[in-house]
Amino acid sequence: MKKIRSYILKGKEVVIGLEDSKKSWLVCARSGRTVVHEASMTASYAILRSYFRNKFPECKIRVMYEAGFRGFELHDRLVADGYDCVVTPPHTVTQEKCSKKKNDRIDCRRLAKNYENGDYRACHVPSRQQREDRQMVRVLNQIQKDITRACNRIRRTIEYHGLEEHFSNGEWSERKYREVEEKMKAIPMSDSLRFVFEMLFRSLREERAKKLDVLRRLRTLVCSDGYRDRVKLLQSAPGIGPLTAIRLALEWGDVSRFKSKEDFGAFLGLIPSEHSSGEQDHKGHITKQGNRSVRWWLIESAWVAIRHDPVLLEKYQTIISHSGSSKKAIVAVARKLAIRLRAVLLSGIPYQLGVIE
Repeated sequence: MKKIRSYILKGKEVVIGLEDSKKSWLVCARSGRTVVHEASMTASYAILRSYFRNKFPECKIRVMYEAGFRGFELHDRLVADGYDCVVTPPHTVTQEKCSKKKNDRIDCRRLAKNYENGDYRACHVPSRQQREDRQMVRVLNQIQKDITRACNRIRRTIEYHGLEEHFSNGEWSERKYREVEEKMKAIPMSDSLRFVFEMLFRSLREERAKKLDVLRRLRTLVCSDGYRDRVKLLQSAPGIGPLTAIRLALEWGDVSRFKSKEDFGAFLGLIPSEHSSGEQDHKGHITKQGNRSVRWWLIESAWVAIRHDPVLLEKYQTIISHSGSSKKAIVAVARKLAIRLRAVLLSGIPYQLGVIE
């Protein structure tokens, strides 16, 4: 059987659909529009490479798997060993409308078939250096969430034990939390509760110290050779400071890969969704695809930008006059600002206020 398989596939192209999970990989191999082999193996690259070499010697192997929790490490290893590899967004994998079954085996078969038919979309794979630098931005987001959780725990514990009368209502600043921590020392309470508050405030201080460490590291990237020029161009736009600029530079990478401003808007998730058929044309909320943090940074910047750029202000006023919604208007401004930032990066010319396309 091994001799027959080797003879039939020798020198041919083999398309592999790989379903990635934490402990195991499922593989479906197709050649000549036919499934030639299926296998399950431990999630180990060494085992996968041995499988390719033993089962498909002298064959051109192309692999496709869905982007997931492992990132692009598997892609890098496959490409380094001379295999073609595509990482596809999970939400773009086409499925049969009549299909009522979904499991890992069916998924890997679908990946192999889609890849063979050319019916797929490929993820942009950033360089390893960019991925590692970008991780600092994402860790910063996680730390900020931890800070918010720590603050909420302190506020809820104060309320639960009836101590809110000692403090003012409303939103508390970082300085306010430091004042509360000092004031806690003079409030009568049991040793157990005092210990709890000491632990909660210690956790908050530690998270804020981590945030400062990451911010310092990001500031060094702002001045580094790999990002200095892009950060300077992005900072030329109103509402874009050095922190937002380096975060956008790390998340976007090379924007020349987007063929049009519409493609860039779709990547950001800032274009309206559409449900149209025949004569019916209905557009809904934005798609919200891509990184939500990037959309949030752009919207924050847009609020500042409309106070400095008359063209963006005009855009905001036009949308709000038609829709009556400030949220829709500022999202439209954020989309316009992002498209202008892309043009700035492509042209190398700093942002110019008041320019009409």
